[in-house]
Amino acid sequence: MTDSVNPASATRRAITLAATLAFGLLALPVVPSRADEVALTETGSTLLYPLFNVWVSEYTKTHPGIHITTSSTGSGAGIDQAISGAVQIGTSDAYMSDAQAKRNPQIINVPMAISALTVNYNLPGLNATPLKLDGPVLAGIYRGKIRTWDDKSIAALNPDVKLPHNDIIPIRRAEASGDTFVFTQYMTFSTQSWEDKEGYGTSIAWPDVPGGLSAEGNLGVLQLSQKTPYSITYLGVSFHNEIAEAGLGTVRLKSYSGEFLLPAPDTVAAAAASLSPRTPADERLTLVNAPGANAYPLVNYEYAIVSTKQATPATAAAIRKFLLWAIAPDETNEKYLEDAHFIALPAHIWVLSHDQIELIK
Repeated sequence: MTDSVNPASATRRAITLAATLAFGLLALPVVPSRADEVALTETGSTLLYPLFNVWVSEYTKTHPGIHITTSSTGSGAGIDQAISGAVQIGTSDAYMSDAQAKRNPQIINVPMAISALTVNYNLPGLNATPLKLDGPVLAGIYRGKIRTWDDKSIAALNPDVKLPHNDIIPIRRAEASGDTFVFTQYMTFSTQSWEDKEGYGTSIAWPDVPGGLSAEGNLGVLQLSQKTPYSITYLGVSFHNEIAEAGLGTVRLKSYSGEFLLPAPDTVAAAAASLSPRTPADERLTLVNAPGANAYPLVNYEYAIVSTKQATPATAAAIRKFLLWAIAPDETNEKYLEDAHFIALPAHIWVLSHDQIELIK
């Protein structure tokens, strides 16, 4: 891991680079000729998908020569298809593993924003009550060791809640997913027995839990949870509005410092502020279970997974310009992030992402 960037100097550099970028974007022709048209394809993260579609819609309004096709296939597919060259941009809530990075040095992991996961449940009569849970309890549930909602380990965390004696139905992602990566990291970092056996990844060997269910994508998981009483699952925070509309409960998760927290802009920002200074030049870093006060534990970078070696200079230029536009630190982009319940990159992380994007040729 490289030394962290000095935040003060990084902020000054970010402002200078942002001004240069803004001038360059203004200088671009508004209506390119047909020869300038470029088609790009993106696939991957279902968590980032709603925000990415907003970016694409807004960007192509002023850059009609750029055509970007998007699809929501899961972070594992985003990484794999970016590596194979099937798409120009893969999106992922997870960074590439050390083995993947070593085998594919031409592929970069570029944080575009900071996001989070929520842990949600469908507990009739109690969905308006934010239950308290921690990593060991979640590990017990997803192992099938904690089977009922009134189990003593859950009751101990929620002494004032009358819990029902109903079987817990754990729901997980069916496909390789960055959400699974983040969720299983939380259990790994907080529960030694989970670290020793199951570990973390976009896809893991899940224990066989009686009654356990799976679904594809955040939307599939949300819909399954909504129609399955006594279920528990994990979802991307970009589905905040849909979670509320479905009437699901949201867990107060135990943080590294021992607080029970809900995902909110301040708790997500606190987690990012705690760990983002440690981000190396290749930006592969977990933000899960960050130390410090008010730091929500399920926080992650949202990545664009891109090859630095593109088929043509025009394709490379189109990717660079779009990605730089998407992370540009201005009020418009901050509004897009806020609407999706994401937060912007800190200045020194913006600099690292900018420098990585400039490697695309």
